Amino acid sequence: MFSIDIDPSLSKEDFYNQLNQQLMALLADERDLICNGAQFSAFIMQTLPDLNWAGLYLVRGQELVLGPYVGKVACTRIPFTRGVCGAAARTGSTQRVDDVHAVADHIACDAASNAELVVPIIVGGVVKAVFDIDSPITHRFSEADQEGIEQLVNSFIHATDWTWQF
Repeated sequence: MFSIDIDPSLSKEDFYNQLNQQLMALLADERDLICNGAQFSAFIMQTLPDLNWAGLYLVRGQELVLGPYVGKVACTRIPFTRGVCGAAARTGSTQRVDDVHAVADHIACDAASNAELVVPIIVGGVVKAVFDIDSPITHRFSEADQEGIEQLVNSFIHATDWTWQF
């Protein structure tokens, strides 16, 4: 049985470093993409406050297909040309949105979502997926949160076998 221990009194940097150590321990003995994606999504939902969705969209051609996640039912396919997830896949850069309702082409899978952070998963210079997290609270994700979550995504990338054929 795996136990997650969090000290809420830590600075954000130390909080994310502590989470990263625990994530690496959680994923240490597994390399499967689906298994690690499910564990990573659940880990994020369990450890970060004020989230309503966390999960992966996997690249298939020029669109993203829903992968392992935790939250309400979601959009199953997102073209690279639309939404915050599409922008992360298209540009290969993290998208941090304080208010999703201010984004003209935002795709509302859950009407309760108000802020979003999407980190591209880049392996060998190629975007393989995006990790998407949503919050019902506007301005939920700070620069420190972005840096911490990017660190967690990087650990997930290195713990996972990306040769899985889609």
